[in-house]
Amino acid sequence: MTAFPRVAVLGAVVAIASACVTINIYFPAAAAEKAADRIIEDVWQLGEGETPTIRPQPDGETK
Repeated sequence: MTAFPRVAVLGAVVAIASACVTINIYFPAAAAEKAADRIIEDVWQLGEGETPTIRPQPDGETK
């Protein structure tokens, strides 16, 4: 076997092996929802029973 086929076969084996690597990260749905609710409450700074209000921006635009 010459050098080129060996390198080609080795490259193919490395490519196939690296394609099989997968990293999965799972987040518990309940914990993610609770964290999202906490972030929303922090952003809006709402107390119990309050409704959000849109405040005008300094340049007169509302977001």
